[in-house]
Amino acid sequence: MFSPPPMRVGPLTIETPVILAPMAAVTDLPFRTVCEEHGVGFTITEFLSAHALSAGDPKTHAKMTASLGGRAFGVQIFGREAAAMQEAARLAVSIGASLVDINMGCPAKRVVAGECGSALMREPEVAQALVRAVVEAVPANVPVTVKHRAGWDQAHRNAPEFACALVEAGAQMITVHGRTRTQGFSGKSDLEIIRLVREALPAHIPLVGNGDVVDVEGYVRMREATGCDAVMIGRGAMGNPWLFARLREVAAGRPDPGPPSLLERRAIFRRHVGLIRELRDNKRILHEVRKACAWYAKGLHGCNALRIAVWETPDIDGACALVEAYFADLIAHHDGRVAA
Repeated sequence: MFSPPPMRVGPLTIETPVILAPMAAVTDLPFRTVCEEHGVGFTITEFLSAHALSAGDPKTHAKMTASLGGRAFGVQIFGREAAAMQEAARLAVSIGASLVDINMGCPAKRVVAGECGSALMREPEVAQALVRAVVEAVPANVPVTVKHRAGWDQAHRNAPEFACALVEAGAQMITVHGRTRTQGFSGKSDLEIIRLVREALPAHIPLVGNGDVVDVEGYVRMREATGCDAVMIGRGAMGNPWLFARLREVAAGRPDPGPPSLLERRAIFRRHVGLIRELRDNKRILHEVRKACAWYAKGLHGCNALRIAVWETPDIDGACALVEAYFADLIAHHDGRVAA
């Protein structure tokens, strides 16, 4: 095991080299808070449309939330209009964001159709102009960073040169997801292309590796195979915030504490639901609670039947009661020791 120094992104120090990926409809404030409480090094908001933010869309503005307790956080924006990107970046700074991340990797059809996200990998000059515009719009102590993919498709895997162009334009950290846009989330994330980006970038620019890290072994493999300075985890964190507690220990050179007991898993579920009730808009609470119920039972005996029952339950209290009964039964049969 290794214990690297804290990662620096401009003036920002990230003690644990593990970052929560920005994910639409996932990394809301309750979810980010649970991950922060379990040791993730840094969190970023859901990816947000710069056009919607600059136009004053209330739903998009509601997703731009500062972390609780004064914790450092980032805001991710996407778009291709410099003025809108600048206004979105200023809004992020106004709520206390420690960095502004530009999404140049989203493969979603609606994003790519607007020539945003991973479509920008086919237009490096436009991408550079956007980075310069955002850098110009924010204070010098707020680093601008970029997340992108391996390339557009297998024939155009231009991540190393693209990353260098972004750094030339002022980006202070690069995150690379090791799949192409045409892969979407299929196939495997390519560690080799991430390694090539690390070799191409100046040594002082941190590189974050992303893709397929869902456990401790995946984290170690990503770090060792690519030489990246930190790892970003997305889907692997859904209903699995204790992964960050494990990685915090491993990254510090200490033994892996292992997965949680059933009692601990239930306690985390209760905490997450409590945050949803406290922080989410009333219209979305039931939907978010249903997702949490499914997440925290995933991989356990009878989880599919529970998920179906929860989604058929019309109210929050009923859904939570089903989960409480589910965990009580599992704990009674396993003394709380068994975890996924």
